[in-house]
Amino acid sequence: MKNKNIILLLLLLGLFFTPSCKRFLDVPPPNIVKDEDIYKTSKSLMLYLSRIYSQMPYADFKYTPRVGYFHDWLVCPGINEGASIGRDGSFAMTGEGTNMWPGAFRLLRDINRVLETLPKYKSNFTDVEYKHFLGEAYHARAVVFYEMAKRFGGIPLTTKVLNYPEQPIEQLEIPRSSEEETWNQILSDFDSASLNLAPVSPQRGMVNKYVTEAYKSEAMLYAGSIAKYNTITGFGEKTKVRVVGFDPNTKTAAANKYFAEAYKAAMEVVKSGRYELYKKKWAAGDKAAQTQNMIDMFFDMDSRENIFVKEYKFPDLTHGYDAYNIPRQLAGGNGYSSGNNPTLEYVSMFDGIPKNANGSIKVFDANNKYVLFDNITDLFKDAEPRLKANVILPGEVFKGQAIDIRAGVYTGTVANGIAPLRTVNGSVDYTLGGPVNYTEVDAYKGIGAYTSKVLYMSSQKSSPQVVDLPGGGKMNASGESGPYYDDRTGAMTGFTIRKYLNPNMPQELVLEARSEQPFILMRFAEVGLNLAEAASELALAGQPTPDGMNAYEVIFQSISQIRERAGANALNAAEVVGQIGLQMIRKERKKELSFENKILWDIRRWRTQTTEIINGYTQQDGTFYSGLYPFYSTQANKYFFDPGPEIYRIRFRMTEPEYYFLIPGGEVSKSPFIDQQPGR
Repeated sequence: MKNKNIILLLLLLGLFFTPSCKRFLDVPPPNIVKDEDIYKTSKSLMLYLSRIYSQMPYADFKYTPRVGYFHDWLVCPGINEGASIGRDGSFAMTGEGTNMWPGAFRLLRDINRVLETLPKYKSNFTDVEYKHFLGEAYHARAVVFYEMAKRFGGIPLTTKVLNYPEQPIEQLEIPRSSEEETWNQILSDFDSASLNLAPVSPQRGMVNKYVTEAYKSEAMLYAGSIAKYNTITGFGEKTKVRVVGFDPNTKTAAANKYFAEAYKAAMEVVKSGRYELYKKKWAAGDKAAQTQNMIDMFFDMDSRENIFVKEYKFPDLTHGYDAYNIPRQLAGGNGYSSGNNPTLEYVSMFDGIPKNANGSIKVFDANNKYVLFDNITDLFKDAEPRLKANVILPGEVFKGQAIDIRAGVYTGTVANGIAPLRTVNGSVDYTLGGPVNYTEVDAYKGIGAYTSKVLYMSSQKSSPQVVDLPGGGKMNASGESGPYYDDRTGAMTGFTIRKYLNPNMPQELVLEARSEQPFILMRFAEVGLNLAEAASELALAGQPTPDGMNAYEVIFQSISQIRERAGANALNAAEVVGQIGLQMIRKERKKELSFENKILWDIRRWRTQTTEIINGYTQQDGTFYSGLYPFYSTQANKYFFDPGPEIYRIRFRMTEPEYYFLIPGGEVSKSPFIDQQPGR
């Protein structure tokens, strides 16, 4: 009886579709609960659908490449999308801890069973109910196929229930379809879902027509990008089917088709009038209000920006996002903190920061000496409000405290300015071959141009180095929130994450499995970005938009609204045209959708994860990201910032074939039809 009560509670709250609550949704299998009971009323069928929702591969707080889907972990810290470095390790996304393959096919069986069984009980439902439940199943199948195609390319398209031992074994063996056939099936299922789903969800937490159109726009952007940008193609050894990649002779036409479908789906959501960008506290020209508006957006369940939301509620359904990502000085009783640390490459994308001609952050003057600041917050005082909503910058206030992010204290002379710290044996070296940590530099060792030690840092928060200040007083060498040179629990890049952290969570509750803020799986800003990107790709291909609108006007309107809400610089018409426009849209996606499990998949579908040059290397070589490290000068009573490779040198490495995950070896070896990825 306990399980039944929990299921009903989750349904009422709209919280029933989380992968980690499978133990709470222990619905008896269909061979125990009869079909006539499941399909008797809309409420009884929704109970069965809750089992499907509970297993859906929706990437929320509990998703990370290190663990993947279909697991029972309460918390899964760490994301990696080029925008941040995970404290517990970085992932070049060559696979996932839990291979999606077996869990996905178990889930597909449940979904296909609804599609096959529901028509037998059509008379038990109104026409609207019947069509909606069909749409629910089509949407679920489209999402599962989509998540599999992103990882594997062509997959076995199981669109019917397979019954063993009733069916002969040869009927149960389904080979992998081509990648193009797989994407076409995903398109078909999303279309079937949209055709049947009601425009309004029957209750909070369930999908509707516009949820599926939003997901379709995302999936078709992915399909179009693979058709256009992927260079890997190959045939299965067993079936001779092109299981990865597209036919070179037809890939351009396929890409144009998918981009057009993405455009149509996104425009369907926009024209519905049901959603809008969140601007409840937004005020023109008020950076503080614009920052607060974007912070509040992720906690407001009444926001019209929300299209599809995953809800949580203590004690039955929780996550641990706050415990894993809180700044070190606010860490709760479990001792975790700063699980995700934004990179300097990410922070430098935003407007309002002093920059050099090449776009890098400006922290050195014309004489190659550090620019000094009266306050640690001065470097970012005019930064784009969206940045401050996404990232905790050094000295910014969170939960009533100034977050003390500081790498060290410099006690040397400032008469002629402060020379670059990354100097070893008299040579300045900011390359990857330079000093890994500041403990290796001349200023720390007191050699070269220094007659004594003038740089002080703390190895760990638990053992702080203390520095005497001129005129009396003392200061810990490193900030309360790091970074430390032998402890990754601090802000190891000089920044820590802000988006989604609950500012009102009592300190004593910052523990694993105590967070309950919702996760927005799909929001209106992403749809606007999808629309702009699809329009840009069509324009680049010389294709008209499906509705005949001017592609560049569509792009300009969509991106301008997002940038205005973010407090970014105004867009000009020249920025939306051609390749410049496409790159602008991609940059806007990175700024807007960071830390929402979106950007990692963007850089994979663009096929830039292995080609983008960062610090002189690509991920094919093995690359590193950068940090920005604040220091306090005791002699100047000012602060300065040192940019450079991240101090722990966490390396990102993957090769081009790894855009496609390996099929589980056991599935390949036991089947006469399932092919491994070509060449692997």
